[in-house]
Amino acid sequence: MATYQELKNRALETLKGKWVESCIAVVIYSIIMGAATFALGLFAGDSETRSTFASVVVNLVLAPLEWGVVIIFLRMARGCQPNFGYLFEGFNRWGRIVAIYLLRGIYTFLWTLLLIVPGVVKSYSYALTPYIMEDRPELGYNATIEESMRLMQGNKMRLFLFDLSFIGWFLLCLLTLGFGLIFLGPYWSTARAHFYEELKAADKAAETGATDAGRWA
Repeated sequence: MATYQELKNRALETLKGKWVESCIAVVIYSIIMGAATFALGLFAGDSETRSTFASVVVNLVLAPLEWGVVIIFLRMARGCQPNFGYLFEGFNRWGRIVAIYLLRGIYTFLWTLLLIVPGVVKSYSYALTPYIMEDRPELGYNATIEESMRLMQGNKMRLFLFDLSFIGWFLLCLLTLGFGLIFLGPYWSTARAHFYEELKAADKAAETGATDAGRWA
């Protein structure tokens, strides 16, 4: 398995000559999400319950946009050129994406009711769900989440520590009042995409090795 630094180097190599488009994609996503949240917040008024409900509605309705911003960097990691159309591609399969994201959210919420830590652990189990949706569209809603859990078995702490290795960059973004996230977003998202590619390759190699071993047993 590649080291954290190797994955980060791959991300930087992927982003060479593509930083402008990548940052614009993050800005488009942030503006749409921010505007929708603000608009529904005005509608909800001062009620905390209504504001929470409005936030949930925004995240569900725009779940395909969240999926799109993940996928644009996955496809870039695979050698594709940035394409803003990828951001909105998920709306062509709105029902499937919303259903899977809603199911994932319910599972995470139920685990969080036990304690915060189990909820965080499970969120990492489900972390690969958007990528699985891209690569295995034939899977059912629950099967998609289960495939993420399978790939993340034994890798949850590895991804957590990988994310933690970006903590310095996130703290630096606080000093820029969040503007630094425009640049950190593409870097982190592309690095995570390469993490997924690494796990997928390792899983395929293990499967091939097991098949060969069975063939010659």
